[in-house]
Amino acid sequence: MQGKGHSVQHGWMAIAGRMALALAALCLPAAGQLTDPLQNIGVRPELLKDVGIDQKLDETIPLELAFRDEHGNPVELSQYFGARPVILTLVYYDCPMLCTQVLNGLDRSLKLIPLELGKDFGVVTVSIDPTESPRLAEAKQALYTGMYGRPGAAQGWHFLTGDDPQIKQLATAVGFRYARDPDSKQFAHASVIMILTPEGKISRYFYGIQYPERDLRLGLEQASEGKIGSPVVDQILLFCYHYDPHTGKYGLAISRVIQLAGGATVLVGGLSLFFLFRGEHYSLPRSRA
Repeated sequence: MQGKGHSVQHGWMAIAGRMALALAALCLPAAGQLTDPLQNIGVRPELLKDVGIDQKLDETIPLELAFRDEHGNPVELSQYFGARPVILTLVYYDCPMLCTQVLNGLDRSLKLIPLELGKDFGVVTVSIDPTESPRLAEAKQALYTGMYGRPGAAQGWHFLTGDDPQIKQLATAVGFRYARDPDSKQFAHASVIMILTPEGKISRYFYGIQYPERDLRLGLEQASEGKIGSPVVDQILLFCYHYDPHTGKYGLAISRVIQLAGGATVLVGGLSLFFLFRGEHYSLPRSRA
């Protein structure tokens, strides 16, 4: 009886194996439709060739640059410096992609460190889109200072808008190279935040959308003392721009293949477990009356 059970179990496993192969084969034609985009993985679209970060540690940004704050009032960058270090972020507020993740990641990390926003350090977020309005900046400030949830946040985190010459001058000063896609009207840029000393010198760069709270706290403490950090050697840049030859979106081919592979894995794994347990059930000896 036991031999017969094993035979049934092996039979079910063989069926599961054949179904797994069939499912994998079904995924291949779908992936094959993405041949052209996949061949371009690792090759930057034309718009991204001049996009990146040039680290300019120990250089002072032009504090005399004029912008508009979240209430539409004219301000100079110098108003946010002098007493404490400042985290500088360059994004655009109507961004449908990584900009939101940059600000979300920064907000999460700031809530985990003991330093107080508005007291021990400040945050200045500047839109790289000259068409964006103070009203949009005000909405962003309300959102992120509310998420931060500590008193005084609105006096410590400012969202600025400005004119194109001033935006470009600030971006050049911090080595932030970006480009605008005239078709999608989106901006291509790398995700990064910068820590500046109270005097406006660039002290540290953090790449990506997650910033370890220990490193962020240490960076702020060092910047408050006027110290300049070391250059980031392993630069893993995340680009806030999507492009695909078929859809006009960068990176879509990768996400589709991941979705196909993930779906196939779940189906194959589930079927294999189902047939395995079914085989185990049939292999159990029958009880005698």
